[in-house]
Amino acid sequence: MKFLDQVKIFVKAGNGGDGSPSFRREKFIEYGGPDGGDGGEGGSIILKSEQNLNTLIDYRYQQHHKAERGENGMGQNRTGKSGEDLILKVPLGTQVFEEDSKTLIYDFTKPSEEFLVAAGGKGGLGNTRFKSSTNRAPRKFTKGTSGEEFTIWLQLKTIADIGIIGLPNAGKSSLLASITNANPKIANYQFTTLNPNLGVASYDNKEITIADIPGLIEGAHEGTGLGIQFLKHIERCKTLLHLIDITSDNLVNAYNQVRIELKKYSPDLLKKTDLISNNEIKKIINDFSKHTKSEVIALTTLEKKSITKFKAKLISYAS
Repeated sequence: MKFLDQVKIFVKAGNGGDGSPSFRREKFIEYGGPDGGDGGEGGSIILKSEQNLNTLIDYRYQQHHKAERGENGMGQNRTGKSGEDLILKVPLGTQVFEEDSKTLIYDFTKPSEEFLVAAGGKGGLGNTRFKSSTNRAPRKFTKGTSGEEFTIWLQLKTIADIGIIGLPNAGKSSLLASITNANPKIANYQFTTLNPNLGVASYDNKEITIADIPGLIEGAHEGTGLGIQFLKHIERCKTLLHLIDITSDNLVNAYNQVRIELKKYSPDLLKKTDLISNNEIKKIINDFSKHTKSEVIALTTLEKKSITKFKAKLISYAS
C-alpha cells in the first residue's frame, strides 16, 4: 500500500427533499383538504478515525464525495425518505484543515472519533403544515435546503509514543524490525526508508508504538534528500530516539547535523528527550556524553536479551 499523508478533497452533503403541495382526492369525499407530506433530510458527511489505517491513499483517486439527497414529500401526508449519511474513514492522527490548508478544523487523536464535516439540508414542508382555520386549502409548500459543501485538506500526523530519528542508513529500520512486529525494508544503501514505518513493541503487558522516519541529511530543510516534511510524524511523540552509527567518523557531527534539521523544522522538537543508541564502548560513550546533556543508551547487540532490556527502557520513557 502506498503512503500518502496529505490530500485535498471536496465534500457535499445531500440536499433536503421538497415538501409536497398535494390535496386529498378520494371518491365521494368533498373538500378533502391538503395532505402533502414533508421532504426528507439530506444525508450528512461524517469523518471517522480508524486505528487500522495508516495512509490517506484512498482519497488520492476519489476526491469528490457526495451524500444522498432526501426524497420529496408525497400525498397522503407521506414524508420523503431521508438520505443516508456518508461516513469517510481516516487514519488516527488525521487533521482536517479548511481550503487554505492553514485553519485547523478538527484533530483526530482517539480511535472511532466522529466529526460532522458537512451537514445535510433540511427537508421542505408540505402544504399540510400551512393549514389553518382561515386557510383550509393552502397551496403553499417549501423546498428543501441545500446541503453544506466544502473543500478541505486532510493531513496525517502519525501518533506514536517514540520516534526514531537519525542520518540515513544509521540502522533505524533494523532496530524497528528487531524490537517490534514491523517489517520495514532494510538494505545497505541510503534512503531505504522512503515513508514512515510504524511498529508496536510489547514488554511486561505494556505496549508502545514506535515510528521510524526517513533519514535526515545536511540541508534537508532546503529540500536536500527527502526533505523534512516527514518530521510532522514525530511531533506527537513523547520521546525521540536519536540513533547514531558507531562506525561514523565523527559522532558529534552526526548528532549535531540531525539536531540542526530538527531545529529548522520546529525548535519544540529539541525539547523532547534524546536517546542515543551506540555500542557499549565506554571511551566513545564518555567522550560523546560530554557534548550532550541527553541520556546516552548503548545497545550492544540485537540479541533477544539486549532487545528485552532495551524495550523496558523505552517503556519507562513512554509512560
